[in-house]
Amino acid sequence: MPSASFPALRLRRARSSAWSRALVAETVLTPSDLIWPLFVTEGEGVEEPVSALPGVSRWSVDRIVDRAREARDLGIPCIALFPNTPLGLRDERGSEALNPDNLMCRAIRAVKDAVPEVGILTDVALDPYTADGHDGITDAAGYVVNDETTAILVEQALVQAKAGADIVAPSDMMDGRVGAIRAALERDGHVNVAIMAYAAKYASAFYGPFRDAVGSRGLLKGDKKSYQMDPANAEEALREVALDLAEGADYVMVKPGLPYLDIVRRVKDRFQAPVFAYQVSGEYAMIEAAAAAGAGDRDALVLETLIAFKRAGCSGILTYHAAHAARLLIDG
Repeated sequence: MPSASFPALRLRRARSSAWSRALVAETVLTPSDLIWPLFVTEGEGVEEPVSALPGVSRWSVDRIVDRAREARDLGIPCIALFPNTPLGLRDERGSEALNPDNLMCRAIRAVKDAVPEVGILTDVALDPYTADGHDGITDAAGYVVNDETTAILVEQALVQAKAGADIVAPSDMMDGRVGAIRAALERDGHVNVAIMAYAAKYASAFYGPFRDAVGSRGLLKGDKKSYQMDPANAEEALREVALDLAEGADYVMVKPGLPYLDIVRRVKDRFQAPVFAYQVSGEYAMIEAAAAAGAGDRDALVLETLIAFKRAGCSGILTYHAAHAARLLIDG
């Protein structure tokens, strides 16, 4: 017989079986919560594994179309494209970003022709195109100049919109670029092209493998601390988000992901706007390394981290694990 002090309410009752846990789950993760970042490279029939990102490859345009079909079949609503621009096409102004027949634009058109029901998010920044790996134009002192860079970003966004991008995502962290891009899109009739602003993008140590994937590793001169955010700051992130929303951003993003879940929560609570997080390359690589070392179960690590983003308030997550996670969710 239980003692008189037995608990009247036992919270473990709802945890006692799988069906009851599902019944009271406060957070749900589905494939429609995921955006799949993909790297595009030149050539045909090309798959180039990225050594720093086990399981991730660069794909030629024709193979990117295959990945878009895979996303559709898995219920992933959107892919994000990042180009690996050949070194010979990089210069100090990132001129290739404005070429309407560049790698990014060819990939956009190919995907839209073949799989129009899949959304395409494009990166608006100059680091895949500049010779020094910076997100903008540098002056003689190596400082990234804001307004001159913004003018180029506006043209880059228009080139991508004309190619068929559904969401343009300025990741550069220049002041005022969201408003300038929104005005240009409206002026040119791209009223339904959305903007996902990298509103709180931190100068993080977690980006290294990404730079390998887009061919910027070793090119960067100095660092990006004069335009990306200090990891010590949270109130500043709220100011950045407020500005981007006021300038016309449809969605805002926090980057990186797991180390900044507190920022996600504060942004969601303050603004009640769609907030996304980018589970960046370094986060992906840590999960893969832990699984390879036997330090954790890969499938469980993937799903637990993704549910953490949703629990923190994310409307969606950009993750290199998108296809794998979708299969896990479909298979139950």
